[in-house]
Amino acid sequence: MTNNFHKSVLLKESIELLNIKKDQKYIDATLGGGGHTFKILEMGGVVLGMDTDPEAIEYVKSKWLMVNSEWKKEENLFLVKGNFKDIKTIAKSNNFDQAQGIIFDLGLSSHQLDKPERGFSFKNHVPLDMRMNPDLNVLASDLVNNLDERRLYEVFKTYGEEELALPISRSITIQRQIKRIEFCDELAKLVEDVYAKYNKDQSFKKRHPATKVFQALRIVINSELENLKEGLLGATEILGSGGRLVVISYHSKEDRIVKNFLIELKNRLEILTKKPITPSEEEVRVNLRARSAKLRAAFKK
Repeated sequence: MTNNFHKSVLLKESIELLNIKKDQKYIDATLGGGGHTFKILEMGGVVLGMDTDPEAIEYVKSKWLMVNSEWKKEENLFLVKGNFKDIKTIAKSNNFDQAQGIIFDLGLSSHQLDKPERGFSFKNHVPLDMRMNPDLNVLASDLVNNLDERRLYEVFKTYGEEELALPISRSITIQRQIKRIEFCDELAKLVEDVYAKYNKDQSFKKRHPATKVFQALRIVINSELENLKEGLLGATEILGSGGRLVVISYHSKEDRIVKNFLIELKNRLEILTKKPITPSEEEVRVNLRARSAKLRAAFKK
């Protein structure tokens, strides 16, 4: 099935680790474009797909209605708008506790990044938004224009691991005294200018210099790390005995949280991946956004 919403990373590896069994229940905690969900359905599984982004829910719902195959059974797919931090409550209210497998594919979907008005990309003259859930009240522009220099530095350093966090924060506070920074390309240009000043010979061909700054703002706006910790704990509680937990992360802090969580719960979880699984060179060539992906998996004892 063609999927232009988001190309699932490490799809083959994650599905193998989920060990799909016909008529068993699985939870896709980060629905996105439904890549993992449709593969599970194709193999006979029953899926609860959840996402905080209503556009993801509507996309998968419309694609599901277009599918014409023997595995299209309406009762095999359940879609819920919700944050995976509430996975335990959502699963129980939909009779999906004791699930056979749960998958988290963290970070942005290609759709969110490529759709200019969502405000995730530094390429466009659109408002700095970055909310995965449009119901959230705080936008990225609120942080950029209201946090003091010290707090901006902490955000960029902690969540983006940005080496030029201090001069970037200083430049932002100076610029916003003249004019509020409201648009993605304005912030990107400001960061690019700081990089040009401190790294005159650096090439930006592989990654835009604003990448880490935008990443940090997105993580904070959407409370991604805090939600991940809650989601992993909730997922462990609703997994049935022998059920599989698969997590794909794209950021070192996310991966560290997953790694430490699996180690801390070793009395309840058996780790299946001694080292994280990473995409092949071929997959990265086809999908550049896969380059930083790391997959870890475990099963419930």
